[in-house]
Amino acid sequence: MSTLSLRLANSLYDEVKHLAKKEGISINQFIASAVAEKMSALKTESYLLERSKKGNKKAFLQAMSKVPDAEPEENDQLN
Repeated sequence: MSTLSLRLANSLYDEVKHLAKKEGISINQFIASAVAEKMSALKTESYLLERSKKGNKKAFLQAMSKVPDAEPEENDQLN
């Protein structure tokens, strides 16, 4: 495990401290979790961008043409 020295604005530190206490975890755990969440979001974005480059519009339209033209069920309709 590595150690990281981090400088935060006092207002940000106070909020992190408050939220970590509310969650019942340490400030260290809170920040580690926040970093992991951000990394996950960025990696997901990269994955989806690369995946989209492999897309085939013709194949997509062909698949979509097989979907029946029907009204959505009542609980799936937009209001």
